[in-house]
Amino acid sequence: MIKKIILLILIAGVSKTSLAQYKPVEAASSLKFNIKNLGFSVEGTFSGFDGTINFDPQNPSGSKIDVTINAATVNTDNSLRDEHLKREGYFDIKNNPRIRMESNKITATGKATYQFNGLLTIKGKSQTVTFPFMAEPLGDGYAFKGSFKMKRKDFSLGGTSTVSDEVEVNINLIAKK
Repeated sequence: MIKKIILLILIAGVSKTSLAQYKPVEAASSLKFNIKNLGFSVEGTFSGFDGTINFDPQNPSGSKIDVTINAATVNTDNSLRDEHLKREGYFDIKNNPRIRMESNKITATGKATYQFNGLLTIKGKSQTVTFPFMAEPLGDGYAFKGSFKMKRKDFSLGGTSTVSDEVEVNINLIAKK
């Protein structure tokens, strides 16, 4: 009986450690956003990716994504606007230097397509996000691509600003061992 218990513990330990662990490749990854301001489209980016991705396309339910970006890297190609976005009313980078996305559940939806269910945390406020993404093998890693829409007011971003509440986010994350 003890041998069976030890064998089960070993098998459970092996299955947990068999997921390949990947790290974001900063130079090859991007997070882009699009929002309307007074009816005009404003695009921007973030960089400074960090975190870990444990991903196995054969076992998506055992996969885990936990990635952050540097909030101070917000870039809309307008330095005055970018400095404004770094202040307390928006990203408050002094008190909240990282934006985090952490999965609770990954499910397969088709060939190389998956569903991300997890939490997005901005300024200490977490909201559930669910969106489809693709995971394409890329040498010793993966290219993860997905997009979703969020409400900026859910994270206390911008208060009663003239900026629209809905933000479109596009993620292109390259991760390697």
